[in-house]
Amino acid sequence: MKAVVQDRYGSADTLEFTDVDRPVPGAGEVLVRVRAASVNALDWHFMRGDPLIGRGMMGWRRPRTRIRGRDLAGVVETVGTGVTGLQPGDEVYGEADGTFAEFVCARANEIGPKPAGLTFEQAAAIPLAGNTALMALRDVARVQEGRSVLVNGASGGVGTFAVQLAKAYGAEVTGVCSARNADLVRSLGADDVVDRAQEDFTRRSRRWDVVLDLVGNRSLGDLRRALAPTGTLVLSGGGIYEGGSVVGPMALFLKRRVVAPFAGEQRLREVSARQSRANLAALRELAESGRIAPVVERTYELGEAAEAIRYVEVEHARAKVVITV
Repeated sequence: MKAVVQDRYGSADTLEFTDVDRPVPGAGEVLVRVRAASVNALDWHFMRGDPLIGRGMMGWRRPRTRIRGRDLAGVVETVGTGVTGLQPGDEVYGEADGTFAEFVCARANEIGPKPAGLTFEQAAAIPLAGNTALMALRDVARVQEGRSVLVNGASGGVGTFAVQLAKAYGAEVTGVCSARNADLVRSLGADDVVDRAQEDFTRRSRRWDVVLDLVGNRSLGDLRRALAPTGTLVLSGGGIYEGGSVVGPMALFLKRRVVAPFAGEQRLREVSARQSRANLAALRELAESGRIAPVVERTYELGEAAEAIRYVEVEHARAKVVITV
């Protein structure tokens, strides 16, 4: 089968579109014929081995997982032992390591039925970004009706879902993005949009009940200044490649852990999103009911995956970039 393979850290030039053996599902796994996969910041972090502090998880000298990609939508080909609720021919979506390939083995508890009415490309845009937004707002911030939510990075992959989810929960939403993406963020339901080039949201007189930071471009003090005295700050990774780093976005996380015990009534949190079939079911219901809709900016063929990752790592990509297989 064809796949996008990487044997050393570096730029997108280290990615090779080549033939590899088709994987065989083990116990609790299913083999999925991939129809679409989407690109996340996670992909260029793993491609670059950046930040260095993350190589304990990624692999010290080379990528532990040779094939890039995490999101998928496709069709079940075969099932491994012990798998129930899935069978060959089922259309599914979810997460697995190595989805930039014609086939991938996925844990059965990390995939679920594809949302009805969505294309494979639309479905592939949801899992990692949608789950991150879901866990940040529902589980960490516990957003409720009438609360005010600010999303820094509202036009990105996670941000576009976060704006929609916050509105679905009945919140008043402010989105921070570039001017070129303001209309998109408004169309997703944002009540107010801040042009990050023209205005510093941390200098406004108002404060928000929840600040979801998806960019990592502001200090912890700045973010706390935008937060209500009893509000919740939620940090998530992301960003664009800026030449390599030792700590990268983790610096803000480390500062949070030091400051959080002394933050008074402000809650300083971070989101560590883990996929589950239950969360995929929640996202599927939200998509099928029309409360969230994936936004796909660009699509690439599988053989163009290197260019797709290059675009995401150096540009402020709008919403999701998807690879068709």
